[in-house]
Amino acid sequence: MTERVVVVGGGTAGTVLVNNLAEEFRPEIDRGDVEVVLVNDSPEHVYKPTWLYVPFGEKTPADAKRPLDELVDRRVALRIDRVTGVDTDSKRVTFESDRDPLGYDHLVLAMGAQVTPEETPGLAEGGHHFYGPEATEELRQELAEFTEGHLVMSVVGVPHMCPVAPLEFPLIADSWFRDRGLREDVDITYTYPINRAHGIRSVAEWAGPLMADRDIDVETFFNPTRVDPDEQVVHTVEGRELDYDLLVTIPPHDGSDVVREAGLGDDGWVDVDPTTLEAANAEDVYALGDVADLPTSKAGSAAHYAATSLADRLASVVRGQRPTAEYDGKTVCFIESGEDEATYIAFDYDEEPVPKVPSKLVHWSKLGYNQSYWLTARGVL
Repeated sequence: MTERVVVVGGGTAGTVLVNNLAEEFRPEIDRGDVEVVLVNDSPEHVYKPTWLYVPFGEKTPADAKRPLDELVDRRVALRIDRVTGVDTDSKRVTFESDRDPLGYDHLVLAMGAQVTPEETPGLAEGGHHFYGPEATEELRQELAEFTEGHLVMSVVGVPHMCPVAPLEFPLIADSWFRDRGLREDVDITYTYPINRAHGIRSVAEWAGPLMADRDIDVETFFNPTRVDPDEQVVHTVEGRELDYDLLVTIPPHDGSDVVREAGLGDDGWVDVDPTTLEAANAEDVYALGDVADLPTSKAGSAAHYAATSLADRLASVVRGQRPTAEYDGKTVCFIESGEDEATYIAFDYDEEPVPKVPSKLVHWSKLGYNQSYWLTARGVL
């Protein structure tokens, strides 16, 4: 009887996982003993870190996309459809189309996170963000015409995809306006919800002085409750107001209704064991990437490392062996610091990150990785 592994979501987590499984189960798949199915609601795979560069004219939304069938191993059954439900009792997933439900022996949820700016009154109308092809292209148009005034980068939603992106944007913008001779006419303010510039203390301690040197104002304990797009004012729960001419935000993020309805996580993120990635509320269900409620960042590298660990774990489970592979929270993040320089942080569940001194070498290394990412998704790197 064929053992079926179904993976929902063709982002970094899902794609890396199925390619690892296809390699691991090569003989079993060829014999028909194992089937690996990847379900995604789009025929395209998107590399989301590219979106940060679009507003500054360094990338286009098209640079972030590749056909999913070009990245996935031929041994993987690819199904383009939207999953609308998971029945963990009968072990089936249902689809938006008229297709019959698909049974599974092992299910991995990797459908990512969604941005929901509409959760904050006025935010969708008064603010911009770079978490999507249309949004980041609209921001590029706004920046191209912005020659003077107050640019505000406000972190509204936590947690969010790519934990260091809020810091990167104002630092890149600072250099971008300087290169155009406009920096003296542009004020930049960065806001964060807690009492420091970032959730990771060491990153906040690194970023604070750097922003001060770049003449970027930092407002902490700043939690927007609504935006007045007509008056161009951000209002906060603390009773503060901040005027802006161009508002760029990290909007609220949400998990998945499928997760809520399946009883896998009340807030839309799958409750999982942080090392085994097993769902807390169902057997033979796992979660990877942004949709997993893990004590680490919602970063592509975390998804990648977790997917590699889970592939080893699933291989043992399917073969009837005791699984020993565990995810240790490993995450590596590049941080653009402007002026064609960057740093990086590496950490796990036990080790705190320590940002290195920014350099041009790390900046170009990050750009190089952005190009080689497609090999990573294929499982080559």
